[in-house]
Parts: sequence; structure tokens; C-alpha cells
Amino acid sequence: MAELQNLLELNQPALAQFFAQLGEKPASVKMRAKQTLKWLHQSQVTDFSAMTDIAKATRDLLAANAEIRDLSVIRDSTASDGTRKWLFDVGTSAVDAVFIPEDDRGTLCISSQAGCALDCSFCSTGKQGFNRNLTVGEIIGQLRYANKALKADLGIEGRTPDGVQPVTNVVMMGMGEPLANYLNVFPALEMMLDDNAYGLSRRRVTVSTSGMVPQIDELARVVPVALAVSLHAPTDALRDVLVPINKRYPLKELLAACNRYLEFAPRDFITFEYVMLDGVNDQPEHAEALIKVAKQVPSKLNLIPFNPFPNSGYGKSPRERILAFQRRLSDAGIVTTIRKTRGDDIDAACGQLAGQIKDRTRRTAAKTINIHPASGSSKFPGDQQ
Repeated sequence: MAELQNLLELNQPALAQFFAQLGEKPASVKMRAKQTLKWLHQSQVTDFSAMTDIAKATRDLLAANAEIRDLSVIRDSTASDGTRKWLFDVGTSAVDAVFIPEDDRGTLCISSQAGCALDCSFCSTGKQGFNRNLTVGEIIGQLRYANKALKADLGIEGRTPDGVQPVTNVVMMGMGEPLANYLNVFPALEMMLDDNAYGLSRRRVTVSTSGMVPQIDELARVVPVALAVSLHAPTDALRDVLVPINKRYPLKELLAACNRYLEFAPRDFITFEYVMLDGVNDQPEHAEALIKVAKQVPSKLNLIPFNPFPNSGYGKSPRERILAFQRRLSDAGIVTTIRKTRGDDIDAACGQLAGQIKDRTRRTAAKTINIHPASGSSKFPGDQQ
């Protein structure tokens, strides 16, 4: 018996091709794809019989050859501030997605991989190792599930009267490096933007990357959405330690890619993310170096208070030091915000997502670096004496 096709894996062009393979008339395949997308992603149906504007013969054909395979939820947690985290079963591992409600938006943080192979030294996900890339259906399935669950909480079934979904913004900032899985991330992004699916604007979808330069260029070519770069250090010497992919794509190459991206981006700036690590990257000289970096690219800085996790080897920068760091950047004319910590009581804050990973990288020990406390020397690792 042939394996059933999970329709959640297919964006609109792929759905049209699937209908053609089923024998649908060439003149009808695009219409069928659009109809199906609406049922799957706007109404979140689970049964082909509910697709009432599609001919019964076609629905029967779908039932015989396809399925709608939703993600299975292991745990559903809500923090004291309303942040909600789902742990999804993806076979050998489990991944997290986080919903952050605000007065003017509802943001879903989506995972792209089970674990992460990049091994950034301050990230809980990176400490867990890497299992595999998520499929298109597993990526878009997080958004589908979140909208369905949130609408159920509101007592709304199917499509809302105005077509609006509870999730208004998506950030690809969950577990994994999205651009290391671009073959699956890009079709999922296309579904997020498709008016027949989620209809999000490119300004409301953000991809975060640690700096995979060729894939940044490919994102600009295929599906340019808002871009955030996990910078975390203002020099190559320090970034080589905190974000190891910098050894392959150093700052000069990364900043050049950011400037190229702006030609296609929906916003006129790149967001630089910068986690504040006590005594590591939060000193006045780091601020001065960061100013020089930020002025090379139209950008905004997002300072992220470090969210500790067991055996991380790092500490959170004091609030006063973060504020002083922000003032110095702002005084230099750089728009700088401090990210509000959300969901830390359920380990849903930035850098805390760890899921349940069956590690294929055999990364058995957490890596730390030798750092000088803030009260002592503040030389960057790798600096010349």
C-alpha cells in the first residue's frame, strides 16, 4: 500500500502538482490547491469531508491518497505572564514552539530543527546536540496547531469572520538554525505569506540566523522576509568563540551579506541580536566595537538579557550594565532596545529552548570558555596582549 501524502508538507505549487498527479483537470489544479490551502490553514480542518466546496469525487480521491497529519503535543505549558509553550513530538525527538501574546500582536516562535549543529556556547538548544531537520509539515504544523489551539481557547471554530488568525507574527527563532534547513524552511515561509493560507505580510515574518552567508543571499532571492542576525559579539576573535560559524563566515562577509539583503528586504534595516553575558561581551570597549559594526549596516540592536540554564558557564549581565550599554549605543545614534524576558518560568525565554533531543552529534559535554570576570581584565578571547 502506497504511503499517504501528508498535505501539510505541500505549499501551493506542490499542491497543484499533487492534484495533477491525481488526475485533476489541468484547468482546475490551481483552484483546487487554493481551496485546499484555505481549508488546511485558515480553517484547520482535520477531515476531507469538511472541505465542502470541493467536489465529493475529489474529496474521496484525497481520502484515498492523502492525509492531514498534525503534530502530536507532549506538553502544553502556560507561564505566569501568559506566554505559552508547546512541546511537539517529532519522532525520535521533541521540539518547542512558543506563543507570546501582546496587546497589539500575537507572536509565535517556531523551531526549524530538532536540536542545532552550530553549537553556540551560550544556547541551551546548542548544548543538546543535533538530531535532524524538521520537514515542511513539521514547521508549518507548529503554526497550524497554535492557531487552532488559540482559537479553541477563544471559542472560535474554523475561520474567524474577518479571516484573522490569533498568530499575527512569526519569528523563526526557536530550536535550530533556520538557514541550515532552508530547503524545508523556504516552502514553509511561502505558506505563511500565501493569502490562501496564513496571509502574513513579509514584515511580520522574521528569520533569525547565526550568519550563514550563502543562505542569506538565497533567502533574499526566494522569499525575502524580515532578517535578524544573531551577532552576540563585535569582533571576530570573540564571535569565533560564542558563535563558531563565524570562523567560516567572519564579520566582514556577514555584514556585506546583510547590506546585499537590504535591497530585497521588507524593512530598511537588519536586526542585530546581542545576548548580554556577564563579563564576556558587556563591557564599555565591547560597546565601542559594536558601534563600529552597527554603523556598517542600517540596523537596529536588540539587547537580550541572558537566560541562565544548568551548566551554561555564563552569567546574566547586571541590569545596570545592560542599561549603560544601551545608553552608549543610543548616544551613538543606533536604535537599541532591550528585549523583555518572557516565559522564563516555563523555560520558554530566548536561549532556553531545549526540547528532547536524541543527539546524533554525540556532543556529550558542555563547552565553556575561559573568561575574565567584569571586575578584572576584559580582554576579548584571542586578543593580543
